[in-house]
Amino acid sequence: MALKLTLDYPPVWLLGALGLARAEVTLLGPAFQIGVLGLLGNALFWGGLAIMAVAALSFLRARSTIVPHETPAKLITGGLYRLSRNPIYLADLMLLGGLALVWGSVAGLVLVPVLGRILTRRFIEPEEARLRAAFGPEAEAFFQRTRRWI
Repeated sequence: MALKLTLDYPPVWLLGALGLARAEVTLLGPAFQIGVLGLLGNALFWGGLAIMAVAALSFLRARSTIVPHETPAKLITGGLYRLSRNPIYLADLMLLGGLALVWGSVAGLVLVPVLGRILTRRFIEPEEARLRAAFGPEAEAFFQRTRRWI
């Protein structure tokens, strides 16, 4: 049995976007005065980390996989998942946007919607298809009552 190594995971995409944002600031300096935006950026960053941690705990409690390419054992619809079908992906965008504001990175801000699109196409849509296949009407009802992002 061959080991299949893939780097196609959301944290890899997030780290790539963060690397580009940081490279911009390292090479060119901050693109704007940070000031109050830094406070907003810190709030977004720490809020994103908190959301990510709470959402990940939901998977642990449900004894279901958090790995995007796998089919979960349970459909998680409580806690943060009552407000968003994808709180961890939302947290990824908050981390990127928050650090972009803290660093003064225009590239990081531009990459927020780009990363959102990548996460939707590469991860969210296939995950929703797996949830539909595994949980049928229960998944459909969840999709109808809960927004994808917020």
